[in-house]
Amino acid sequence: MSIKNLFLFTAVVLMNMSASSQGSIPKPTKKRITEKDFVSGKTYAIDTIIGGIKYYKEYTENQTKTKQSKTTQNKAIDGKLITEKTIPAVKDTTKIKTLDDNELAAKIDEKWLEELYSNSLYDTIYKSVTELDYKPVDYPELSTDTLKARLKRLNARTPFNIEYNPSLESVIKRYLKTRRTSMERLMGLSHFYFPMFEEALDKEDIPLEVKYLAIVESALKPRARSRVGATGLWQFMFGTGKEYDLDVSSYVDERRDPIKSTEAAAKYLARLYKIFGDWDLALASYNSGPGNVSKAIRRSGGYTNYWNIRQNLPRETAGYLPAFLAAMYIFEFADEHGFKPERPKYQYVETDTVRVKQMITLDQVAEVTDVKIEELQYLNPSYKLDIIPFIKDENYTLRLPRYAIGSFVANEDKIYAFAKAELDKREKPLPQFFENDTKVRYRVRSGDYLGKIARKYGVRVSSIKRWNGLRSNNLKIGQRLTIYPRNPVTKSSSSTPPKTKSKKPISTTGKNTYKVKSGDSLWSIAQKFSGVSVQNLKDWNDISSNKLKIGMTLVVSK
Repeated sequence: MSIKNLFLFTAVVLMNMSASSQGSIPKPTKKRITEKDFVSGKTYAIDTIIGGIKYYKEYTENQTKTKQSKTTQNKAIDGKLITEKTIPAVKDTTKIKTLDDNELAAKIDEKWLEELYSNSLYDTIYKSVTELDYKPVDYPELSTDTLKARLKRLNARTPFNIEYNPSLESVIKRYLKTRRTSMERLMGLSHFYFPMFEEALDKEDIPLEVKYLAIVESALKPRARSRVGATGLWQFMFGTGKEYDLDVSSYVDERRDPIKSTEAAAKYLARLYKIFGDWDLALASYNSGPGNVSKAIRRSGGYTNYWNIRQNLPRETAGYLPAFLAAMYIFEFADEHGFKPERPKYQYVETDTVRVKQMITLDQVAEVTDVKIEELQYLNPSYKLDIIPFIKDENYTLRLPRYAIGSFVANEDKIYAFAKAELDKREKPLPQFFENDTKVRYRVRSGDYLGKIARKYGVRVSSIKRWNGLRSNNLKIGQRLTIYPRNPVTKSSSSTPPKTKSKKPISTTGKNTYKVKSGDSLWSIAQKFSGVSVQNLKDWNDISSNKLKIGMTLVVSK
């Protein structure tokens, strides 16, 4: 070995020995990047979530190749970090907007809409009720003596038997420890629903605390549906819903209507209370039926206290009242436990209804009112196909934010003419049955989401989820979906995008024209020119969709 090589070898050994001797000294950590640290022109991806705060890392081209166009998304559910590869959300809109929105307000809207339409919260609440084990929970922030004192205060102001017992303490502490995030989200949703609940409950002289029952029943999800078919905020079965005049048809499911279903639930609960004379037993029978409660009373030797007959009730009902009382406690003492829920975009009193005068779809309403389709679906959850039918002697209404009611009523004739023209040119979207040989297998590509795929084949998102056993709206690239299309689609379209034919240029000679500006839509442009309809604009300009590009020139006369 030469002297030069010996020197180099010795230097390397000394460096390694120095590094190993300093193993106890931590290396300087890389600064975590938050949104305020973003640099213009660079792309960032979520790195981790700690304490509800999102941290990012720079997203490079090499990362894109390594991940093969898959996006890594981190979610925190009830304090647990879950990583899954999903397709990034794509905004669904028929209009082109170039105006920048307020970043903070847009994030709040996005989080709020996620709470409104995700069913994951309902799934977790339902699972927690059926799997309660009542084992002691270590939660030093709430001592047993403090809990006893608060339950005593709560018992004094409600007609429910809120007596301390170890089982109830276990449920309350378990929810505070493991479901804090869920409870905070439910508190946000409650700002919209609880005012309408209280009005309906007061009308039937029902204790207002019964509003917390909807948390256990549905996690405040109007479209929630249990494994046995119970549906809506108050989880009515088909037969019970019919008994209380909740209409269920191909177009409408009034079990999902917040107001009508709450009124029916209040009447049903009042009837159960007359039977048992005890609100604890009335709630238990609401869940499992009066027959199961009377059997439990017999099997327990004639006891009529819920806690004495609980071991003889079905497993789900046995956890039902403890979950209800735990929810009541957490909501009533939310400030003491430091909960800070986000309020909804608007309150129930900031919405109003208008009776429809002809069939109209929610996407048509969204087009003419500039209210997002997701918000319309949330405000009108009882319409199964996102279509409001017009049937003689039926009173079907459209609920809108108050700011949109005036413009809708003032332009009803134009709006209904637009809706009729749109409906006339398409096949009437009645429910259909599909034979097995009409199904297609669709492979999910980057940029796909359920709403986009549903419109492609003329079906509903809920149908795609039912056909494929999906519990959420998440999709994975490469995932195959079974679809029974209403719209005819060629086989090649399920795997590769169709080739577009080049359009012939539209002649503008001797015709009036209009240049599209920011915020324009076919509807708003048609209103600028007398005697011009949306369909005219489509025909004259060879347009098949409602999408426009800023700066494009449209022919607005024959």
